[in-house]
Amino acid sequence: MSRHSIGAALLFALGAVPASALAEPHPDAERIVAIGGAVTEFVYAFGAGDRLVARDTTSTFPPEAMALPDVGYMRQLSPEGVLSMRPDLILAEEGAGPPEAVALLKSAGIPYEEIPSGASPGGVLAKADAVAEVLGVADGALRAALEADLTRAAKADRAIATPQRVLFVLSAQDDRLLAAGAGTGAEAIITLAGATNAVSGFQGYKPLTDEAVIAAAPDAILMMDRGDGATDPEAQKAQVLAMPAVTATPAGKAGRVIRMNGLYLLGFGPRTGKAALDLHRALYGGA
Repeated sequence: MSRHSIGAALLFALGAVPASALAEPHPDAERIVAIGGAVTEFVYAFGAGDRLVARDTTSTFPPEAMALPDVGYMRQLSPEGVLSMRPDLILAEEGAGPPEAVALLKSAGIPYEEIPSGASPGGVLAKADAVAEVLGVADGALRAALEADLTRAAKADRAIATPQRVLFVLSAQDDRLLAAGAGTGAEAIITLAGATNAVSGFQGYKPLTDEAVIAAAPDAILMMDRGDGATDPEAQKAQVLAMPAVTATPAGKAGRVIRMNGLYLLGFGPRTGKAALDLHRALYGGA
């Protein structure tokens, strides 16, 4: 199966998953703690932001979410911190943790609904369905808009004859690039944008040797802009481009480092289709 056929298949692979198989409805919940950036975005997108009383550290969009109390990073939750918000529903994305904290929250007598994670287009649609089901709201308009965005991204993908090779760099420390391999959200968004992951042969994230960077021969390097003010984006870009191995690649020679907001790029929430199209434009140009 070609890469473009795979991209088209991904778009609809999970879109038909019934929401009722994913979550139980809680239409009367009025004190919701949302855990996971995409989950929080979907709650606001469905017009239910006024039902939230807290969010986790990854929930940075929309801006209104930042005014909510922060219960901590979604993979390092404190049960006490979550329960101190007196929630009548905990709405968490799959992967929240640690496991013992989640077990305590599930045993606290408060509904705990887990929203499936998913980095494919169909997975994003299933996520939307699940959040809507839990909130007890109709998701028709939002789902249609999201599906339209994803379809536009898939069409843009199919229009590319020679996909660019993109290297996603999570961090650059000690003159080593920590890059995204197979099975990562980074690879998924790169594929959805009509490009291909410049590295293969490993799962997850791995530090690359200089030889591996040169062999990857990326046309562009993609990085997250965390927007936390802790890192100077231009300084980090200059640091990456100054690495000897990077200077030997097409991306290094062209000075092509693309930076995008981390949650926008890898959140796989309601803005996923737009993020893929923005990355596509950054790689190939066009309106």
